[in-house]
Amino acid sequence: MERYSRQILLKEIGEEGQKKIAAGRVLVVGAGGLGSPVALYLAAAGVGHIGIADDDIVSESNLQRQILYTEADKGLYKASVAASKLLSLNSNIQVVPHLYRLDSSNAIDAVAGYDIIVDCSDNFQTRYTLDEVCSLSGKIYVYGAIQGFEGQVSVFGGTGSSLRYRDLFPSPSDDVSPATIGMTPAVVGGVMAHEAIKVLCGYGEVLYNKLWTIDLMTMHSYILNL
Repeated sequence: MERYSRQILLKEIGEEGQKKIAAGRVLVVGAGGLGSPVALYLAAAGVGHIGIADDDIVSESNLQRQILYTEADKGLYKASVAASKLLSLNSNIQVVPHLYRLDSSNAIDAVAGYDIIVDCSDNFQTRYTLDEVCSLSGKIYVYGAIQGFEGQVSVFGGTGSSLRYRDLFPSPSDDVSPATIGMTPAVVGGVMAHEAIKVLCGYGEVLYNKLWTIDLMTMHSYILNL
């Protein structure tokens, strides 16, 4: 337990909370800008079983913000590289790469073995699919998104939530740009990972029926009641 001694010292976690983290099964959908910090922090915290779902390969433009990868990883599947990196960080956990894009044909099977789904995808189609399958299967759905210097996080599903992603975004937005600075997914991804840990351990105020937003240009941060 020495590895986790600093977080075990927190009364909100302790040894019992660490056991809950170790028993956790979390699927990270998307191994890019958001998925990188989310996966790293979940692995470092000791989440016992982590799935990484992504069909993309590492490219040069990823390296500005996707901190799981190096130049030597270019051309390789992100999910496979991510699994290897996470196991090198923490060999006491299980990491399973899923080398495909989640869609309506495979999403139900993909989420079946997990308790929490952390949505680090970058497209509305995947988000609406995850919203649907998580609602049908009773999974906790941690949502996050970034653009430019701004980001947002919410949590759907479970007994603490009465809303779904589709309630927040009934239709896709037309104003979507891939532009961002690397620190935006770092901050937002850290919050997403912590929401998953909060759910596993049962402490704090999870962002059920709430939307947390941050603007890194001004450092203004808000929690909106939905």
